[in-house]
Amino acid sequence: MFVIVRHGKTFAAGEAPRRIGARTDLPLAPAGEQEAFRLGDHFAARGWHFGRALISPLLRAQQTAAPILAAQGTAITPEPADFLAEIDHGPDENQTEDAVLARIGHAALHAWDHAAEPPSGWIVNAPTRIAAWADLFARAPANPDAPVLLVTSNGAARFALLADPALREAAAALPSLKLPTGGYGVIRRSSDGRLEVPVWGQRP
Repeated sequence: MFVIVRHGKTFAAGEAPRRIGARTDLPLAPAGEQEAFRLGDHFAARGWHFGRALISPLLRAQQTAAPILAAQGTAITPEPADFLAEIDHGPDENQTEDAVLARIGHAALHAWDHAAEPPSGWIVNAPTRIAAWADLFARAPANPDAPVLLVTSNGAARFALLADPALREAAAALPSLKLPTGGYGVIRRSSDGRLEVPVWGQRP
């Protein structure tokens, strides 16, 4: 089982959110820190004992992963994974949502959130990301009973849903490919060996 977490909030209450990506390495806001602790408590309460943790190199992902791993009660060494790093929003990097919409339009944003089709100017490298997710899902875990934790960003997480035909089918039924801040999704193999998405976009 793979538990895919989006980092917690990076903007304080009342602060206008911006499109932050690979070039904007912000720490968690206080509310984001609380989300990270809630995730740790939530997973521990469910009895999920992770056997491996892959973490985006960005600070906000690392700060989200730390309390999750601390709540496990066992020492797990997080592994950096470049394919989990956020995308580069190009000319829209660090811009407010209003400014981004003014440039790309609602249709382009809808295509990104529902089909992972990047707007003009965004640097995504989708084939490499999809291949990395597919390789991860294809490898037999060292401990099949221990879930794999992945902590990443919104732009990177969605490509997990494009890494396999069964996942793409499941993604088509979702209201959005986005994960909310402090939220998570689950990808696992069913009894017949197919990959499935029982949870996507859940917060504790």
